[in-house]
Amino acid sequence: MSIAFAAPIPGQSLTAEPRNLPFERPPEITDPLEALDMHVENITRPQAMKDAFYFLEEGLDMVSLVEGILRSAVMAGLHSIDVSLAIAPALHEYILSLALDADIEFDEGFEKPDQDKGIQYARDRSKALKMLEELRESDGEGSIMEEPEEPEEMTMEQEEPLEEAPRGLMART
Repeated sequence: MSIAFAAPIPGQSLTAEPRNLPFERPPEITDPLEALDMHVENITRPQAMKDAFYFLEEGLDMVSLVEGILRSAVMAGLHSIDVSLAIAPALHEYILSLALDADIEFDEGFEKPDQDKGIQYARDRSKALKMLEELRESDGEGSIMEEPEEPEEMTMEQEEPLEEAPRGLMART
């Protein structure tokens, strides 16, 4: 099948059976406390916690992680959007406490992106050096934790000066 014909036909969604998707039906859980209990139970499973910590360590901020968890529950028809908004702060704090107990470095997601560029650069650099050190140790090579040497500045010698390019509207040909 051609890629051009892989897209849905305009109006196709109007021909589908109503209430066919999980989020179009009434939610399974309407009580915010029950929904929070469900999410806490799910996030404390070892594999779910391992996955969440992996994404936090790789640079996903906490706010995006919590929003993703809650959106997927809404899409699955587990609870409604308003329940998500009600339980988001509590779920955020719970995952935050788990991550702090596990001693994971992460971005909480509330800071302005331009605010801590220097700190973020230093954090990323130290992570990269740590990863390189682990790779070197696994390969049996020496340590690389020393600061890299600054490259010498290279200069290009020109044999004859370049002619100045013509300027102006009519010079473009």
